[in-house]
Order: sequence, then C-alpha cells, then structure tokens
Amino acid sequence: MKAIVLNEKFQLGEAEIEKPEPKSHEVLIQIKASGFNPIDYQMMENELERKLLKSPVLGREISGVVVEKGADAHQFNIGDEVYCGSGSMGSNGSYAEYIAVPEAIVALKPKNSSFEQAACIPSAGLTALQIFNRLKLNHDDSVLVTGAAGGVGSFVIKLLMANHFQKITATVGSEENRQSLLGLGLKSDQIINYKEENLTKNLLKANDEQLFDFGIDLVGNYMSEITADVLKINGMYADVTALVTKDAHETLFNKGTVIMNISNYSYSMNKDYHYYKGSLEELSRLIENETISPPNYKTIGNLSLDTVLKAHSILKNNQTQGHKLIMKH
Repeated sequence: MKAIVLNEKFQLGEAEIEKPEPKSHEVLIQIKASGFNPIDYQMMENELERKLLKSPVLGREISGVVVEKGADAHQFNIGDEVYCGSGSMGSNGSYAEYIAVPEAIVALKPKNSSFEQAACIPSAGLTALQIFNRLKLNHDDSVLVTGAAGGVGSFVIKLLMANHFQKITATVGSEENRQSLLGLGLKSDQIINYKEENLTKNLLKANDEQLFDFGIDLVGNYMSEITADVLKINGMYADVTALVTKDAHETLFNKGTVIMNISNYSYSMNKDYHYYKGSLEELSRLIENETISPPNYKTIGNLSLDTVLKAHSILKNNQTQGHKLIMKH
C-alpha cells in the first residue's frame, strides 16, 4: 500500500509498504480521510515527542470503512463507516491507505458527517471532552479558555455553550478567530485579543474584575503565566500543552492551584480502550443530535508527500486560521 514514511534520518518520503493484517481483535480500515496534528511534525523535531513514535508512518486520526476483521472482532460489519484516533495503538499511522486498529478504540462515525468532517474530530474532540468531564464545572464558575479558536478550544467552547455556561472568557489572536467564536455564540465582550496591551487587565474586566475559578490553557508558555496571574487562590488550571513556564508554575504553586494534566495518551498506557470508544460515541451522539457541530476544516490534498509537507508547514507557522487540516485518501 502507499504510505508516507519517516526514514532513519527523520525525513519523510513516499513508499510502498505491506498492507497490515488485522490481529484477532482488530479491524482493517481503508482510510478515506485523515487529520493533521502538531504532534506529527513535533515527533520529527522534538526529543520528548519522539519518544511517542511507534511507527515510521505518522498520523493519528482517521475516518474510513471497515474492510476486514480479525477472528475475534465482532463489533463491526464489513462496510461500516467508522472513525478513531489511533495514536500508538494502530499497526501504522494514518499517512497510508490502510490501518489495522483494535476494534475497542473505534466508533461509528456520525451519520450526518462526511469522512472529512469525521476525521477532524478524534484528537481535538477527545481532549475537549476529557477537559469538560474532568473539570466538573458549576454554572456559576468563571472559565478562561486560551487559544479558544483552535481545534480543542472550539470544541471546549461548543461544549460549554451547549451546557448553558455563561461565565466564559476566551482569547484569540486575530479578527477572523474572533468572528469564529462569535459564530459559536460568545459575545464580543467575552473575547479578548491576546495581542493587545494590558492583557491581564482586559481579561479581568471581561470577568467583572474578578479572578477566574478555572483556567483552560491551550497555548502554554507566556499564556501559562497570564492564566496563572488571573486565577483565584485555590483555583484550577487545566494543562493541555505541558508548556507551563517556571514562573507560571511558581505562581500556580503559591496560589495553591490544582493543576489538572490533560492527556489522551495516558489511557493507552494501561489499554483503557473504553475511554476512546466511549468518548467517540458520545461525540457522535452530540453531533448527530446537533448539540454541537463538527469542526471547520480545510482539505489540503490527497495522500501524497506534497500534501503532508504542506500541512506540516501550515501547522508550524500557525496558519490554520481556525480550520482543521485534512488529507483525502
């Protein structure tokens, strides 16, 4: 099968590799669309992310059709339209024509979503749903979401809005991103441009001059320091990036903040596959009921080296403009 493969020098190239055979509890999926994530290029450049590399074929979220099943795989039928986030749990990554994955991490794709829309969902959707479920927010809690127009952020805002939370403040970096959040139902005074002066003052003003109960930080680095500054004593900080600075960590410690680390990878460490299937089924239900909408996406091209390199460049240069990047297969 055709695949985009990482060589020993961590350079990508097109190659023909053997089509995987599904193991007993696996299904073989013919990939119809796949999504790009920053971790894909980070695995090529970052030693910490490289430790998660399990296959020379990168990519971790797909939608497609079940074309073959292992002897003990009984949850799906041949021809079922499915989606999943494979991470390190598949035979290979998603930059390929086929992938074999445990059926326990797979779900039927939303009936009202295309393959391209479904491929947008797994990584961002799983992360956002985990954040929402673990924080256990009350409706009078105030919430700051940094990087709110991105893939995870948009999902978080949708979940908060769908559950009628009102005290939401979000940061963006462009007028286009501000418009996208207005489209999700936030009001203008709830959206703060992080590039403007007096960011801390502007955030507190948006929250009626009160410190925030919860900070959901989807940016890290400098924004981790801002988030730490505007959290109340004994507040909660959801760390999604592992990019908390030393100064931010000191502030969070001094404030007695509860730091909640958000990671989808952790559930694969002990093969807690129900987390993946259960969360994807919940996301499918929410989208089919039109409680939330699937992400906006941009198709970069068909399965090819050029498509992958173009997508990686857009991600590295932060030029997604609020769209999930998709490759068709």
